[in-house]
Amino acid sequence: MVAVNLAVLAWMLITSVREHREIFATPFDWPGFAWGNYAEAWQSADFGVAAANSLILVATAAVAVVIVAAPAGYALGRSVERAAASLTLYFALGIGVPVQVIVIPLFVLMERLSLVNNLFGLFLLYVAVSLPFTVFLLTGYFASLPGELEEAAAIDGASRLRTFWTIMLPLARSGLITAFTLNAIGLWNEAFLALVFVQSTDKQTLPLALLGFLAKQQYSGADYGVLFAGVAILVLPMLLLYVWLGRRIIEGMTLGAGK
Repeated sequence: MVAVNLAVLAWMLITSVREHREIFATPFDWPGFAWGNYAEAWQSADFGVAAANSLILVATAAVAVVIVAAPAGYALGRSVERAAASLTLYFALGIGVPVQVIVIPLFVLMERLSLVNNLFGLFLLYVAVSLPFTVFLLTGYFASLPGELEEAAAIDGASRLRTFWTIMLPLARSGLITAFTLNAIGLWNEAFLALVFVQSTDKQTLPLALLGFLAKQQYSGADYGVLFAGVAILVLPMLLLYVWLGRRIIEGMTLGAGK
C-alpha cells in the first residue's frame, strides 16, 4: 500500500510538469519540465486569495483547537473521578458523528447568527468539529505522563493550574504538535463545510478554488498538466508539513496510546 501511494504521488508530480499532449501520448514517460503549468493553474484558479484564506483559517483554527483541548485533555486524563471516564466517552462518541448528519441544524444556527458566508463562522465550525478528536487524543497522552511529577509539584505547593502550565504542558509538547499537525492536515483538505457555508468567491478556501478550477477546465477543455499542477498545489504544503513533523506525530500517537 505504501508503494502504491508513493507511486501515485510520484505520477501526480511528474504529470504536473508535462504538456497536455505528452500525457496522453506517453502517460508514464519522464517529465518535460513544463513549470509554467503551476503559474497557469495559480492564475487561472485565483489560488492566491484562496491560499491566503486557507492558511489563515487552518493556522488559527488548529492553534485554537489545541489551546482549548489541552486543558480539557489534562483534566480528563489526570482525574480519578468516575465522571472523567464518562466525559471522555462523550468526546469519543463525538468523533463518530458525521458532519453531514448535523449540517442542516448547523446551517440554521449559523444563519440566525449571521455567520453564513463568513470566514469567522467557518473558523468556529472548524474548531467545533475538531475538538472531539483532539480532546480524546490529548486525554490519552496526558494519562500516559508520570504522576510522580504532579505529586512532587503538589508537595512544593504548586496549584493544579501551575502544575499544568509549568510541568505537564511542556512534557506534552509532542502530543500537542501531533494534535496541531493532524488538525492542520485535516482542515487544509476540508471542503464540505466550506462548500456549504461559503458562497463568495473572495472567501473560498483552497479546496473550493480547486473544485471551481476543475469545473472550469471541464467546460473549457481540460489541460491535464495544469489540472495536476493545481492538485499538487493543494497537496504539497501538507505533505511537506508531515515530512517535517512526521517523527513527532508518530511519537505523540504512540505515547498517547500508553493507557
